[in-house]
Amino acid sequence: QVQLVESGGGLVQAGGSLRLSCAASGRSLSGYAMGWFRQAPGKEREFLAAISGIGGGAYYADSVKGRVTISRDNAKNTVYLEMSSLKPEDTAVYYCAAGRSVVAAHIGNEYDYWGQGTQVTVSS
Repeated sequence: QVQLVESGGGLVQAGGSLRLSCAASGRSLSGYAMGWFRQAPGKEREFLAAISGIGGGAYYADSVKGRVTISRDNAKNTVYLEMSSLKPEDTAVYYCAAGRSVVAAHIGNEYDYWGQGTQVTVSS
């Protein structure tokens, strides 16, 4: 079993930056693909970025490419999402997820474990 806890969310002004963290416990994340998703009120969950467990290759949604960077520190069992040039439409709850056998990284059902989420609010 893997427990995921996101942190780093908060209130930020438009144009600002945030770094979200996703800390895991219960098992090493090194063999898991990790993904970041978000969900705004009244909207469907949206894929943002994913990073493979082996090799660390990253994959980004077109909607955020160039503004977000996903990274992982397997020694700390933590995955990060750095976001810049934030916009009010980035306001959402941000979730990390871990999957042992992820093929289609943008599909939420590919992941086995989810965190509780961290709120990001971007003011204009």
